Amino acid sequence: MHDHPQGLAHDLATLLRTAPDRRQALRWLLAGAAAPLAGCGGGAEISVGGIGTSTGSSSSTDTTTVSSCSLIPEETAGPYPADGSNSNSNGIANALSLSGIVRSDIRSSIAGASGVAAGIPLTFTLQLVNTASSCANLAGYAVYLWHCTRDGLYSLYSSGVTGENFLRGVQVSDSGGKLSFLTIFPGCYAGRMPHIHFEIYPTLAAATGAGNKVKTSQIALPSAACQEVYATSGYGNSAANLAGISFASDNVFSDGTNLQMATLSGNTTTGYSASLVVGISA
Repeated sequence: MHDHPQGLAHDLATLLRTAPDRRQALRWLLAGAAAPLAGCGGGAEISVGGIGTSTGSSSSTDTTTVSSCSLIPEETAGPYPADGSNSNSNGIANALSLSGIVRSDIRSSIAGASGVAAGIPLTFTLQLVNTASSCANLAGYAVYLWHCTRDGLYSLYSSGVTGENFLRGVQVSDSGGKLSFLTIFPGCYAGRMPHIHFEIYPTLAAATGAGNKVKTSQIALPSAACQEVYATSGYGNSAANLAGISFASDNVFSDGTNLQMATLSGNTTTGYSASLVVGISA
């Protein structure tokens, strides 16, 4: 059962609106302070990047505090956002208007579509914090998250899945600033490092179209984990595509991933858990 079967129009929440930031300013702040990257294969835990330091439990319903944080870079939404800002073969594409889009498990299509995205499970937790207020947790913000299938296709846009809307969903941050999605590990398509898109809205009621968003960014995934996943069956050409790209040559991540690199643990047998602290100025 979906969390809100009547869609976004029936959900009420209010909070302060954030202001956009400039990526160049972020790079100045990061100068000389890049965190080291660490990773390992063989299904062992992988811990890469991450921002700030946290104390307390990692539960999505606790009040974990973050002692340091920085603004996450503003990034392009790409050509397949389905946030009402562009069209697909059927006209304006807006997944935010779909009944049931507010859900934590985004592996299945909704609103009359029945497809299910196959792939290795990935549970992703984001924690929203206010860089303008000592990294205070931000409750009541809505995050719209989407990414490609294990074959590198985007629902609502790519040939073969234009009638599906899986791997898209909305969640609202709790009192600890946290929200979680259950999805699949995305594939790697030619020309881009594996990534996950998201937009942040000041309230759930505002999460109806791109005009109301206060931040757009992308999440990077550790190369070691990607290599593990793409060595399994079902991920098609992802291994070859990954071999042909790097963070240095990626058109989004080439200026650094310190604030966008997920911390990841798990393996290809049981699935992965990932997390990222997302700083915005509220």
